[in-house]
Amino acid sequence: MTERFEKIAVLGLGLLGGSIALAAKARGVAAVVAGTGRRPEALAEARRRGSIEATTSLAEAVRGAGLVILCTPVSSMADQIRAAAPHLQRDAIVTDVGSVKAPLVDTLPGLLPSGVAYVGAHPMAGSHHRGIEHARADLLDGAACVLTPTRETPPHALSRVSAFFTALGARVVLRDPSVHDAEVGWMSHVPHALAFAFARALRAAPEAAGEVAGPGFRDFTRIAQSDAELWSDILLANRKAVGAALQSVRDEIGALAAALDDGDPDALERFIAAARQRLARISERAGGDRER
Repeated sequence: MTERFEKIAVLGLGLLGGSIALAAKARGVAAVVAGTGRRPEALAEARRRGSIEATTSLAEAVRGAGLVILCTPVSSMADQIRAAAPHLQRDAIVTDVGSVKAPLVDTLPGLLPSGVAYVGAHPMAGSHHRGIEHARADLLDGAACVLTPTRETPPHALSRVSAFFTALGARVVLRDPSVHDAEVGWMSHVPHALAFAFARALRAAPEAAGEVAGPGFRDFTRIAQSDAELWSDILLANRKAVGAALQSVRDEIGALAAALDDGDPDALERFIAAARQRLARISERAGGDRER
């Protein structure tokens, strides 16, 4: 049985924050779930659902919380911690859901009061939809949740955060923060970047091309509908890993273009076969389709 928190605070009631809040209350992981958000509509929706004590006061949300979960964009998490720090109880644990970990691991622990521990986390769950309106208590079921402890991470804090996300249905894996950023760059950030680039390139497509779009088009472009503010924040925060991976993709696109220019069917067949083989190797270790 997972040790229950008397109170948790979810700072940011979007899709992921709202889903974590709903799951924590529904599964009995927390007696009280407090949440904050910047949108009045999000707070109203949280109150309507009844299981989240939504407030505009960050101090009120974190006061007395044993676990504080940062669910805002990565670029605003440090400011959230600075504002929350004076109101955190001494033995609180802070975690987050940020898609990039190294900058957070380098910055957030130094902003915390003595006795408050930080454990970096990244639940690989999400959608191209945005907002608590789309939140659901089973969003993390079967999803990987990457925890990024360092030598300074207290073992008790790592254990409790791991148990928390496991109780929400996630599959916890551990990574060094920089390894996480490199791996997630390939598995999540670059696919989104390529989908955005392709969708933008559709400006050059024939005007009526959409009339013949099929499942392949819809599968490839679904994530290009993702939120612009959220994803510009993610891509910038992980720009080194994303840039390196994009260069590898450029090289492969160049090889594909050369085979097409040469009219070389054998080269094209080898290219596609090699792509399938590599994808199969990666897919053997892949979890569910959780987007982020």
